[in-house]
Amino acid sequence: MTSRTRRWLLIGLIVTLVFGLGWTFQRQAVQQQQAKESYALPARFQHVKNGIMVFCYHRILENSWSTQTAQQLSNNSQLHEFNVPADQFEAQMAYLVKHHVKVISAATMTKMVRQKQPIKGKYVVLTFDDIDRTVIDHAVPVMRKYHLPFTAFVITGNTGMYREGSQMASWSQIKAVQSQYSQMTLGLHTHDLHHLNAQLQPVFMQPHALPKFRQDYRQSVQELYRHTGIRADSFAFPYGGGTRAINQFLAQQSLTWVATLDSGIVTDDTDLNATPRLIINQESWPSMGRWLTDN
Repeated sequence: MTSRTRRWLLIGLIVTLVFGLGWTFQRQAVQQQQAKESYALPARFQHVKNGIMVFCYHRILENSWSTQTAQQLSNNSQLHEFNVPADQFEAQMAYLVKHHVKVISAATMTKMVRQKQPIKGKYVVLTFDDIDRTVIDHAVPVMRKYHLPFTAFVITGNTGMYREGSQMASWSQIKAVQSQYSQMTLGLHTHDLHHLNAQLQPVFMQPHALPKFRQDYRQSVQELYRHTGIRADSFAFPYGGGTRAINQFLAQQSLTWVATLDSGIVTDDTDLNATPRLIINQESWPSMGRWLTDN
């Protein structure tokens, strides 16, 4: 066998391997998409006539060839269920504006709930978890274009870091937005407890984790204030919610609301220490849009 033949055989083997792996990863991604929890508005809330939807966004990725390729080859949730393509995100914000949906700040929401008067009409609060670079690059310009308020929950110990396939925004980038756009509110998203253990369970949900959570919370408060001068009045749980002990601890802090990932619609009887939010992605958005514009 000549060296040229061996070279072509090697090239053929590499091409076959690449396409084989790509097909395998694509199949795994499809299977995961089919098996994953639906984030659409639960049926029990579809007939609620009045209330506030708290949207939860994560990644706002540019809908480029490189992104599409990565989605085909990887089942990383940050590329799929926790991503809204940038063009679709802008279309969603345009939809809210076009249909005169009242987009309010979290401060307005908490004031409405605390009045203990029935909430009339339909409203939206916009939130972003983690605040990675895609939020800075693709979401914030849209917020400014439509003059929409939003809350960004910061993992104070991960700023500027690369994690789970995403580049977190740096403090300098966050402060740049803070100085340029007064309708951004900053909240806490733990300091360094935004990860799972070997059993894929949130580390702060483990037995006897309360002291560690308390320390992490206090550090996140200090870090946010040190870098931005903000005394945060909101906290968002990673991975859903907390234990009873953690919930009691947060209820004793100077917080006006605590965000969970429990699906639901905020009404006048909502417990703001366990505020429901709705994860927005390509699959869940249609159910949200229908509820908001259904008379």
